[in-house]
Amino acid sequence: MVSSLFWVILLCNSFLFVDCLNGEGQALLLFNQSIWQDPDGSLSNWNSSDENPCFWNGITCRDGSVVSISIPKKGLVGSIPSSFGSLSSLRHINLRNNKLYGSLPVELFYAQGLQSLVFSGNLLSGSVPTEIGKLKYLQILDLSDNSFNGSMPDSLLQCRRLKTLDLGHNNFTSSLPVRFGSSFGALEKLNLSYNRFNGSLPGDIGNLSSLQETVDLSHNRFSGLIPPGLGNVPEKVYIDLTYNNLSGPIPQNGALVNRGPTAFIGNLGLCGPPLKNQCPSDGSSSIPSSFPSFPGNSPPVTSNGDDNGRRKGHRSWSTRIVIAIVVADVIGIGLMGLLFFYCYLRLVSWKNKNEGRSLDKGQKGRRACMCFRKDESETQSENVEQFDLVPLDVQVGFDLDELLKASAFVLGKSGIGIVYKVVLEDGLTLAVRRLGEGGSQRFKEFQTEVEAIGKLRHPNIVILRAYYWSVDEKLLIYDYVPNGNLVAAIHGKSGMVPFSPLSWHLRLKIMKGIAKGLAYLHEFSPKKYVHGDLKPSNVLLGLDMEPYISDFGVGRLANIAGGSPALQSNRMTSEKLQSQPSEISVNLAMNAGSCYQAPEALKVLKPSQKWDVYSYGVILLELISGRSPMIVLGTSEMDLVRWVQFCIEEKKPLSEILDPFLAEEPEREDEMVAVLKIALACVQTNPERRPYMRHVSDALDRLIING
Repeated sequence: MVSSLFWVILLCNSFLFVDCLNGEGQALLLFNQSIWQDPDGSLSNWNSSDENPCFWNGITCRDGSVVSISIPKKGLVGSIPSSFGSLSSLRHINLRNNKLYGSLPVELFYAQGLQSLVFSGNLLSGSVPTEIGKLKYLQILDLSDNSFNGSMPDSLLQCRRLKTLDLGHNNFTSSLPVRFGSSFGALEKLNLSYNRFNGSLPGDIGNLSSLQETVDLSHNRFSGLIPPGLGNVPEKVYIDLTYNNLSGPIPQNGALVNRGPTAFIGNLGLCGPPLKNQCPSDGSSSIPSSFPSFPGNSPPVTSNGDDNGRRKGHRSWSTRIVIAIVVADVIGIGLMGLLFFYCYLRLVSWKNKNEGRSLDKGQKGRRACMCFRKDESETQSENVEQFDLVPLDVQVGFDLDELLKASAFVLGKSGIGIVYKVVLEDGLTLAVRRLGEGGSQRFKEFQTEVEAIGKLRHPNIVILRAYYWSVDEKLLIYDYVPNGNLVAAIHGKSGMVPFSPLSWHLRLKIMKGIAKGLAYLHEFSPKKYVHGDLKPSNVLLGLDMEPYISDFGVGRLANIAGGSPALQSNRMTSEKLQSQPSEISVNLAMNAGSCYQAPEALKVLKPSQKWDVYSYGVILLELISGRSPMIVLGTSEMDLVRWVQFCIEEKKPLSEILDPFLAEEPEREDEMVAVLKIALACVQTNPERRPYMRHVSDALDRLIING
């Protein structure tokens, strides 16, 4: 008896304490033992003396069983043990951005309840075991940024609940499995970029009907035609096919129609819109040749067309003619050499004179010979094509390649382009507006305008961070504002249940912020700008409901870029997603934009600051009343300004004008009346009687301070 007790005590005090820790804890300790570098001490409280591992760092338990292992970005150096597979209740593993090496153990996939496997950003290698097909409940598989190789196992198609498949930045080879598109009906994110996948794209890839954000197939070796079915994926999905070996015409259907050329660059064999390479009409090979077509490239045509005729044609060249051609070529090459040598001397001289000076932004990247006259070189710069991202802010830390491979999905569409939400790999979120694809003659004008807009800095104006210009693509890159626009905040958006109305405090905050932003544009910005298209859909809201005025100058930039025939975007039918109130009919929604236009806008083409004041007054009325800009009265319609004026003339009670939700704050009624008076002053028919925005802003400041 004493001897038995001695051995129990000895085992419980041994190095591993294996008899004092349950089986799951012992399995996890094997991982601890495989880690030989833990710079942050992330596993320091993994003690074998504990009864179970449920209180260890990175471990989550449910009903006493381990369900999650999450230790990301801790610099762990080591390998993945096979013991993880013995954790029968394990659902989630997240070990991203460490320094784990080796391969995925086959035993890992014995934990068949796994729902997410995230190993991105490590040093893992080898092939993915076919046993992965046992994970019937797997929803997230992220193996990106490792060194995995081999093919994508066919067994992966058995994971039909998969929502995220990210294999980017590895060394995977071979073609995609048959029925790839038909097997992943729940897939929302697909990233296969920067691998060596080859073969043709699956014809059923368009069956991925649940996709969101970006389908990134770039930087691989896919070949053949783009399957027309790819256009069947949701239109909001951005399809990135750059840098493959694809060929033939680009299908013009569905989600492929609105893609710019940046989605297809690096595929020399592709042709047709939106690329400039025209597809051959005779049905011959669609691969464009980079070799120039000269008459001498084809064999001489003879009367009989046989080899003898061709040899006769060659004999018809006399020796003297051949010598003359050779001599002329030599002389021409010599003259070209002298010219280039002269240009080189001029360039060296110019560099010496300007040594120590920094190139301005407009000259960056130019390859000037300096042999042209000044007026000639300036004329050429008018038609220059930029093929790189131009930052407008010193804090821009991303480049064009990062932007193109980022996750993106459509925020909205309008007459002046499509707006995408773009999430870079480091988590930075941006808003990217794609302007028209036409226009190649007005780069300098576009550059001047966009750089002036990029200098605007105010807490209530969306910042333009960078732009991209080429003949076929123009992009504007802004800060992303995460809380939707003012339309949705006032009226809710379709399908948003329940809807939480804005409190009076938040409405005042929004009114004040918009006023400050407009006052800055009108009087304190470098050129005293006019917005010209102010409306609630152009007022975005931050996380703290701080308003940001957006789309300033976009109409003019779209005109310069050649993508918009209209001078003002508010004269076009808006198709912006998440911007139309659920209770407004389609016809009213089409007319709503004109409700924010000042009356004189129908007669005078040039916008004025008083236009903005009027638009701001309509927004105030909308915030006060909670009503739409167009109101239905029986079978007729009336804009909001006339309706409020009608209520006042008819001496209707204030409660009929105010948003019913504001009735819960009767103590703020005096402030509401004061704001109503400011709004009515802003919507005066005579523009000269409207106040300046700085006066409006000051009045609101005093109101809030007094409140």
